[in-house]
Amino acid sequence: MDPNDGSTKSARDIIDASAAESLGTACTRVEERIQAALGEQEKGASIEFESCLDVPKGGVLCALPALLSNGLLNDIEHHLGKLTGYYQTFHILLLLAFMGLCRIKNTEQLREHAPGEFGKLLGLDRAPEVRCLRTKVKGLSDPESVESWAADLSRQWMENEPEAAGTLYIDGHVRVYHGRLTKLPKRHVSREKLCLRGITDYWVNDGTGRPFFVVEKTVDPGLLKTLEEDIVPRLLKDIPNQPSAQALQQNKQACRFILVFDREGYSPAFFRKMWNKHRVACMTYHKFPTENWPLDNFSGQEITLPSGEKVIMKLAERGSLVGTKKQAMWMREVRKLTDSGHQTSIITTAYELELTAVSGRMFSRWCQDNFFRYMKHHYGLDILQEYGIEPLSDTQKVANPDRRQQEGQRNSIQSKLNYRLSRFAAMELHPVIKKDETEDVKYKKWERKRAELLEEIEHYENELKTIKEKLSQTPKHITWQELRDEDKFEQLLPGKKRLIDTVNMIAYRAETAMAALLTSPTIDFPMARQLLQTLFVTEADILPDEVKKQLRIRVHSTSRPASNKAIEKLFEQLNQTELNYPGTDLRLIYELTSSAKN
Repeated sequence: MDPNDGSTKSARDIIDASAAESLGTACTRVEERIQAALGEQEKGASIEFESCLDVPKGGVLCALPALLSNGLLNDIEHHLGKLTGYYQTFHILLLLAFMGLCRIKNTEQLREHAPGEFGKLLGLDRAPEVRCLRTKVKGLSDPESVESWAADLSRQWMENEPEAAGTLYIDGHVRVYHGRLTKLPKRHVSREKLCLRGITDYWVNDGTGRPFFVVEKTVDPGLLKTLEEDIVPRLLKDIPNQPSAQALQQNKQACRFILVFDREGYSPAFFRKMWNKHRVACMTYHKFPTENWPLDNFSGQEITLPSGEKVIMKLAERGSLVGTKKQAMWMREVRKLTDSGHQTSIITTAYELELTAVSGRMFSRWCQDNFFRYMKHHYGLDILQEYGIEPLSDTQKVANPDRRQQEGQRNSIQSKLNYRLSRFAAMELHPVIKKDETEDVKYKKWERKRAELLEEIEHYENELKTIKEKLSQTPKHITWQELRDEDKFEQLLPGKKRLIDTVNMIAYRAETAMAALLTSPTIDFPMARQLLQTLFVTEADILPDEVKKQLRIRVHSTSRPASNKAIEKLFEQLNQTELNYPGTDLRLIYELTSSAKN
């Protein structure tokens, strides 16, 4: 094939601009579009590739095998339904995935890219216009349908990698809301060090940061409540290869799976409940460790992190009774000795896990923080995807604003009382002793201040007693219906957000899988991701061959020979999948322009 075969970008620009005089920019398939508008085309637009040179962001087509292997188009019409018109369900999902990988973070940003050129990636004349895309996405965003699709994908990911699903990392991420449609409850945002209005999402990831699913909480009951009521019941049903009841009975130290979380989840009572009720092991940092252990208890150990990295740590282990009274439980306590002499304490009920494995999994918890940071920067994790609100259920439990106000008053009174008690104690420790008449003025001043402090202390003690009585009679939570009108709030529309979250999870997992193929002694994981980010936005030639049933994606070379060699090896592995472009019988062939064989 002649490498110059195919339309140039300049030629396509002229054709696309001339089409604007009839149906719109780049709407060159006039007959198909008219039939779709009249409802005469049930299957939507057909995928037909043309020979095109220098297609912007053509390199994103290299992610197609990874996207499909992670379930982008699995049972989509069964779960999400079928769209009518020119653009079908799989067109929209492919477009959303390509947008995510190309760092186009919302539909509005699609305006900045030539619609005809983006359409060439889909085998269409053009990508949908922003308003059309919003309508199509809304049609696929029924909350129950999206949740069903996301749950099915999560089960598939766990079944494909049961070892990764054996240890799960759970953490919350607050999406701050700055809009004015409703006054969402405030919650602490650690990255901002402020209490801000927003929604808390609890993410469940594996040891390398890949997400399995997310649980959204407009009214945040806290990590432990969400684990007990939402996450653990789902994991008990979805995680494959769990030991049977008989195996658990025979081996008293075996567990079903392990949950890893930060100090927010520290609760000996919760650890005890999860173990006794479900045989689920938990792992977190010890909030209240005892005195330091002797240094000769520690020894150097080689730790293999879930990412494969090996490090040396000084570790020691004991059995510890954690908790108080009836909630106390014997757990494993593992400590790491740092170079500064600090001892970091870990507690866990994973009794069968090796010492090095306990440390490796706990100290890999930062992978989830990296995931949040990466998704926020590259995939627009915190971007508001849809404008609109809907009411909460009347039976939804929410924090009682009256109690919150009373707690604030109690804390204020307690603070004032403590201040005066400390002043009074200081005066009692250093009293003024009357010796003669010359010190009479100083003594009287001291005595007057002491009397005033006693009076103020008595006043605040009475106030504190009164407010505590009110608190004891005020429930912590009430139903949403019981809220005063001025205190009521609504939840943001969840459908579109859930759909975009699911597609972005697939895109992230696909990118991670490709980065793993690129890693080598000279290319680490962060560098592999950067290489992929460049690859996805690189121009490529799209060359279909109907005779050979091939679709050649000829990606332009990078600026460095070393990067070209890495990408060539990646393409070799992608070509071995022998994947057809969805909706066609054309097998995808990837190559670089520098190594293309005509």
